[in-house]
Amino acid sequence: MIGEIDVYGLFLPPLLIMAVVAWAVSALLRRGLRAIGAYGWVWHAPLFDFALYVLVLSGLAGLWSVWSA
Repeated sequence: MIGEIDVYGLFLPPLLIMAVVAWAVSALLRRGLRAIGAYGWVWHAPLFDFALYVLVLSGLAGLWSVWSA
């Protein structure tokens, strides 16, 4: 069982923490990809942004499951 994360008496599910971290990481990746011009190759930028977020979140969840095992 993964359990909750205690933040000053407030119990948060690990997925919420991972979602916030994934949002920050994907925001940095989006900024970097826009800076190098990679969005010129992307057909639908919001769909690409969502897919990037899902990939980062699933990667963090995978790392969390390996780390907590």
